Amino acid sequence: MINGMLFKAKTGVAWRDLPERYGPWKTVYNRFWRWSRNGTLTMLVCRARVIAEAIDELDREVSVDSSIVRAHQHAAGARRQATGHTGGQRRRRSD
Repeated sequence: MINGMLFKAKTGVAWRDLPERYGPWKTVYNRFWRWSRNGTLTMLVCRARVIAEAIDELDREVSVDSSIVRAHQHAAGARRQATGHTGGQRRRRSD
């Protein structure tokens, strides 16, 4: 169960694409959701950190690959093309 959660966190796959060896994806998801809401995950991570620090095995290196960290084009300020469709905009009424 925990390995399934770690696999999801490491790879970023969709819950439905979780390999069968971790059990039913819905079970892993439900337990992850419940544990994250009730503090169990936080407690497990804290205990693992304490053990890793005690045996000097804690690696605090973080890396972000900027080639995959992108904003959507509209969030990045891209201009919209005029398509003739007003979308959610109101049209002016001519009185």
